[in-house]
Amino acid sequence: MRSIILILLATVMPAGAVVASGGGAHLDHAAVDIENRSSLQRGAKYFFNYCISCHSANFSRYNRIATDLGLSDLQVEDNFIFTDSTIRDHMTVAMRPKDAKEWFGTAPPDLTLSARAKGADWLYTYLRSFYLDDTRPFGVNNLVLENAAMPHVLWELQGLQKLSHREAEAPAEGGHGEQGHGSGAPVLELVQPGTMSPDQYDRAVLDLVNFMVYLSEPAQVVRKQIGVWVLSFLLLLFVVTYLLKKEYWKDIH
Repeated sequence: MRSIILILLATVMPAGAVVASGGGAHLDHAAVDIENRSSLQRGAKYFFNYCISCHSANFSRYNRIATDLGLSDLQVEDNFIFTDSTIRDHMTVAMRPKDAKEWFGTAPPDLTLSARAKGADWLYTYLRSFYLDDTRPFGVNNLVLENAAMPHVLWELQGLQKLSHREAEAPAEGGHGEQGHGSGAPVLELVQPGTMSPDQYDRAVLDLVNFMVYLSEPAQVVRKQIGVWVLSFLLLLFVVTYLLKKEYWKDIH
């Protein structure tokens, strides 16, 4: 039943689709590469250390990840499984939805298809856009998803940011408009450094998003490789069919 649901969802949600951010934030490009196995392994490390405690990935199994990422079952069991689950189990979460709703206001969504639903750019920008906000229950807000219920779980790596606004540019000579009125684009300033530099954190988030893009469709690398062979075969078949047609009709007017 899960496989049928996954296929239907994958069919109706095109890869890379981007939903409205809610705050109109600019989305930075995430240069994901699911053929980069080292990046996927690093992304899996961040996913299982920071995401899986609250978010499930019910449509994926641990042993499939081990196979695709070139890891042994023992490596996955020692580094990715923190419950009594086995290597053959789906990636579920121990937290009950009822408890999650009470603690966070809403149950954390399953992340299996989040990269297909939101898009890699959305995830990449979202995970880098938390800022301090005393009005929120966890003390942070997000530029991409305003009033998000999720705390900034990666704050130790990134540090803490505050929101400011770039001053609006003065109008050109002879132009119209009032100088000094209104605010420009929102800017996030790092006020408390984390354990990573900004460049290191951006790389870590990119690895995490890369893994989530893989997780949303583990077969996409093989699918694309098969697609090249299929198109090559059809092209060859077209040439052969065309030559056969020319030979068959050459004496017919």
